[in-house]
Amino acid sequence: MHPDLSAGCLLCFDDEQTIAQAVAAAVGLALAVIERHRFPDGELRLRLPESLPPRVVFWRGLHQPNEKLVEILLVARTAHQLGAVHLTLVAPYLAYMRQDIAFNPGEAVSQRVIGRFLAGLFDAVITVDPHLHRVATLEEAIPVKDAIVLSGAPLLADHIATQRPDVLLIGPDEESLQWVAQAAARHGWAHGVCRKLRHGDREVDIELPDLPFTGRAVVLMDDVASSGHTLAQAARLLKVAGAASVDVAVTHALFADGAVRLIREAGAGQIWSTDSIPHASNAVSVVPAVAEALRRLADRAH
Repeated sequence: MHPDLSAGCLLCFDDEQTIAQAVAAAVGLALAVIERHRFPDGELRLRLPESLPPRVVFWRGLHQPNEKLVEILLVARTAHQLGAVHLTLVAPYLAYMRQDIAFNPGEAVSQRVIGRFLAGLFDAVITVDPHLHRVATLEEAIPVKDAIVLSGAPLLADHIATQRPDVLLIGPDEESLQWVAQAAARHGWAHGVCRKLRHGDREVDIELPDLPFTGRAVVLMDDVASSGHTLAQAARLLKVAGAASVDVAVTHALFADGAVRLIREAGAGQIWSTDSIPHASNAVSVVPAVAEALRRLADRAH
């Protein structure tokens, strides 16, 4: 039996059905799971509902993004053909945001390319802690009418507060200050950030801030963890500096193979993340924040 989509619908694929269903239920949208078939040559055949309401939300996290960008193109164009007038993309993790300039001649500025690609398909984009550097707002990266940024920092801060009564919050590099400062202010914690000198994807040097670490419960916080090398080096230095414990809190748990083991071997204890990316470390959910953003978006339309 097909769901009644007349009041609005949220589209997703089966691999993200659980979290998409939670958001759909919270905002009163019908959930429709897109059928997907893979041909032997790797091409995809997708099937959406036969007709769609005017306002449609599409949930697609963009970790491991390359094939998903093709899915997004096919879904968005087809959704408009099937009746969608206003299309919102919810991408809790947003890929290709880190490169906003060409560091060497001939390099693709991926943020600009992917941002304009998404802006050509969607009327609104909702994401969590996008990895922006020299670009101040998501609207600059993705020029849509509604570019909505949510943060995992307050969610993680509230969880940390239930696990560690008094912590010293440290960011592994200067770019993490925006999340660390927000989380620390929420609970009145002391905080600081390390200085990082990167030599490659897996080679970094870290310098701790000038703070007293002896006997302190320290939590390392960042927006994303991938190879784990930066967090591991920071954790190792913190333990040498006398920290009683070192835990890790990140919004996006990308965690390449071996990353969690590397961080734990460096002396880290607990690892907490949001469910923006499914991972064993997920401790808090972005569902309530996304649902509230969708409600505000719908209210503005009426």
